[in-house]
Amino acid sequence: MNRTKTEYEAVIQVCKELFIKKTKDYGTAWRILRPASITDQIFIKAQRIRTLEETGINKVGDGITGEYIGIVNYCVIGILQLELEPTAPMEINVEEVSFFYDQKIKETYELMLDKNHDYGEAWRDMRTSSLTDLILMKLLRVKQIEDNAGKTLASEGVEANYQDMLNYAVFALIKLGVK
Repeated sequence: MNRTKTEYEAVIQVCKELFIKKTKDYGTAWRILRPASITDQIFIKAQRIRTLEETGINKVGDGITGEYIGIVNYCVIGILQLELEPTAPMEINVEEVSFFYDQKIKETYELMLDKNHDYGEAWRDMRTSSLTDLILMKLLRVKQIEDNAGKTLASEGVEANYQDMLNYAVFALIKLGVK
């Protein structure tokens, strides 16, 4: 588990650095996105990863690693948007964004630790393509929950699915050697 902690933190550092740089460039323009739009952005990234995995052909530059980083960061955005009141300001300063990012990652990391304990780090023996498929499956679940106006009978909600997708993307980035 110490190895996972170190690798997880290294991947998150890469993701957060990009997130903060983009926040400095664009502000918090992502605040305009509704939850369904965030889900669709994650879907586009996961679908592109799957296409790249299956074809090996990349015509637009950013590769699989960049798309997984995008999934991590859009999941954080999704979690934040679910928690921020609609009346919250559109523009949030960089220091506050950094604090919120760390807070949501900490909660998601703790969930990962609990699941890793129960599952025995099974992800280490999985193919990266299986992690992509799990993200896509979670996205289809989230879309259904969103289409049902957030109501579930026996399932986790949208936030828990965003957290799982974030962790799957971190696992993929670890497997891809991001440091």
